[in-house]
Amino acid sequence: MTTQTEAGGTPAAGPVERVEVLVVGGGAAGLSGALVLARARRSVLVVDAGEPRNAPAGHVQGFLTRDGVPPGELLAAARAEVAEYGVRLRTAEALGAERRPGGGFRVALADGTAVEAERLLVATGLTDELPPVPGLAARWGRDVLHCPYCHGWEVRGARLGVLSGGPLAVQQALLWRQWSAEVTLFLHEGPEPGEEEYEQLAARSVTVVDGAVTGLVTEGDGLTGVRLASGRVIPCGALAVSPRMSARTGFLSGLGLRATDLAVKGHVVGSRIAADASGATDVPGVWVAGNAAEPTAQVLAAAAAGAKAAMAVNADLVAEDTRRAVAARRTPFSPEAESAVCEAVLGERRHGL
Repeated sequence: MTTQTEAGGTPAAGPVERVEVLVVGGGAAGLSGALVLARARRSVLVVDAGEPRNAPAGHVQGFLTRDGVPPGELLAAARAEVAEYGVRLRTAEALGAERRPGGGFRVALADGTAVEAERLLVATGLTDELPPVPGLAARWGRDVLHCPYCHGWEVRGARLGVLSGGPLAVQQALLWRQWSAEVTLFLHEGPEPGEEEYEQLAARSVTVVDGAVTGLVTEGDGLTGVRLASGRVIPCGALAVSPRMSARTGFLSGLGLRATDLAVKGHVVGSRIAADASGATDVPGVWVAGNAAEPTAQVLAAAAAGAKAAMAVNADLVAEDTRRAVAARRTPFSPEAESAVCEAVLGERRHGL
């Protein structure tokens, strides 16, 4: 890792660090990938803006051996593990990325520095855009929820509400019914269920309430009800919503890599960075893992995706290392080869010129 100046001798805006792999995003996916790469003896830098998606949540659920751990505690343990292998960690926001003329990438950071890397692993996650209902944001991750597999057990048996936000509302209400016998589907501004869907809801004793939701009712530090435009308040201990999940991709625009819409039943529910099964994107040398690629992935799945992408990154670097070695072998009298021979023969016996 070195500091350098721009090509042509013009000083860089700040120090420029060189690594083999730059991981952008220090959540479960990014740190898992960094761990695999470091164990493969790659130089790795992780930059993270410090805005994890699950920060509002009190605990991480469904993560084998770590079920119930606070998100911050899980990340602290992961950072300590990767640091033991020499991974460098920096709190910084990536502003832009571009290809370098000699190969690899250059990423500018908000602190005025830059990083040059042969490969990029993008694990920037996503942002949840909540429906514009007063009070939702303040209770997000507490009793305003989105994933029954993340939070269902904690609110089991409570009066649950589901705020319709599209054609998946009925499916969502039937899913949440697994955790409570008292589920109310608030149609709000969503489409009215079809005849078959109404029958399904009735068969599972899911109550359907028409009318726009205008706010929440709380008592102490807990949700107690949902207020309708009519003024009526429906008792509710937790409310499930469907946020729009948008991948964080702004810094990648210089590489021509942009998020694509994620649609379910013709309804756009968010955006993602398209990639193959290994995490490779359409831009050679750039991989993606975690929620930026799969918005619905839980923490455990995101970590697994980060490890898988890291293996693909290392395999790609191995292939390039091999190509370079073959080229050097075919050109035994190159300057690089002569330098290597001199170093091996003279070692510390060489004299300075």
